[in-house]
Amino acid sequence: MENSCDILITNAKGVVIPEIGIVQTNILIESGRIKSLQHSTENIQAARTIGADGKYVLPGVIDPHVHYGVYRPIEESAKTESASAAVGGVTTIMRMLRMSGSYKRIEKQLEASKNNHHVDYTIHASILHPSQLQEMPYLVTKIGISSFKIYMNLAGDLNHILMDLDPESFELYEGEVNMDDELLSSTIRSAKTLDSLTMIHAEDPLICAKYMNRAKEKKFENLTNLEIWSSSRPPISESISVTKATSFARQFHSDLYFVHIGSARALDTILEERQLGRTNGNLYIETCPHYLTHSTDFDNIVGKVVPPLRSKSDIDHMWSALCQGHIDTIGTDHVANRLSTKVGNGDIWSALAGFPGLATMIPVLLSYGVNKGRINLKTVAEVTSYNTSRIFGLYPRKGTIRPGSDADLMIVDLSLKKKISSDLLMSFSDYSIYDGWELEGWPDLTIVRGIVVMENGIVDKTTLGHGKFIRRPINDQK
Repeated sequence: MENSCDILITNAKGVVIPEIGIVQTNILIESGRIKSLQHSTENIQAARTIGADGKYVLPGVIDPHVHYGVYRPIEESAKTESASAAVGGVTTIMRMLRMSGSYKRIEKQLEASKNNHHVDYTIHASILHPSQLQEMPYLVTKIGISSFKIYMNLAGDLNHILMDLDPESFELYEGEVNMDDELLSSTIRSAKTLDSLTMIHAEDPLICAKYMNRAKEKKFENLTNLEIWSSSRPPISESISVTKATSFARQFHSDLYFVHIGSARALDTILEERQLGRTNGNLYIETCPHYLTHSTDFDNIVGKVVPPLRSKSDIDHMWSALCQGHIDTIGTDHVANRLSTKVGNGDIWSALAGFPGLATMIPVLLSYGVNKGRINLKTVAEVTSYNTSRIFGLYPRKGTIRPGSDADLMIVDLSLKKKISSDLLMSFSDYSIYDGWELEGWPDLTIVRGIVVMENGIVDKTTLGHGKFIRRPINDQK
């Protein structure tokens, strides 16, 4: 029936539609998709009516940068991290997968992922060895992965990284990666041939190794641990890597997506390369919430991350770029680890890089962005959902609010205040860099393809298994 639906969302203060803005409308959902947007609810028959009660409705978040399956196998990690995603209004998580050897083993990862997610998920494949280049066509055509990550920071003395665990394995596994110019250029070229996107971790390992060795030999006074860490991996290493990667992008007319940009120097280098043009491709910029809130003044080794937290001036620079539309997406770089593992031996050198952030992205953007007048809700919807969906081949099924799109939605309350604790965030991680912070502005309800997976901060346990793997580009799917 034309005026019947499974769910009717009414009484919103506004529905935030990317590229359009805030509109006054009601949302009809049927069979997991948005059926229609209607101004009147007269004569509409709904199995369930959800009153938004003066709150805002936004597209569900698509987090393009999530690490899970590294410290626990995917069948376990998916349960907690997808629940944490739901708490934060995230309806699709994009896993950064690192595998040594053949990617033909990825089907075991996908099988183990089934029935263990509350929200939808997809994968970026990291190209870590030359032998994996020949498997890129298989990943694109058979698996539905159309984005490939390059770790320019791994080579020489800094050539080890934790790999994703095999299903059912709990033994942490460190692999060796030597990213030379040949592997870098070949990956960018192959991705272009396959109409796929190359994602770049831009840090120069030789510069980082030099500065890290120098920092370890010095005795620093009046410097925080994070100031030492930042100085050991200087922004110039990012800038040089950006320039190198962009030179190959020009050669092959490729798109590049720069992950976790947090320094003014790295950001400005990408913007300069954009102005130079001649790539016949796009240079996309992702930043992370922690680069908008935390500087090296945060005197706690739990803030160790790569690239490092920078200065307060860098934070201001990132906010300015976000306001001006220079930043395309926000990704959390979420790492699902435990505090006991994270801190190592209690010093900055043995501590592990990375921390959780899935559930706090939206509260941070609402609390420090919207509620402080830095950005508006339309910008939030675009950098957390719409832009991401378009860049990664998920649009128009995801990333917007329009008839025919998946009913991936969040209802947010700009005045809701919550104090951060690990119990609240529901991740495997038992800490957060926001522990004890009171953030104002939270998702009140999360819907994934027409199913309410979180309400009032509580994740519905019966929705475990509702999340499904999304092949990309999404228009290949029925």
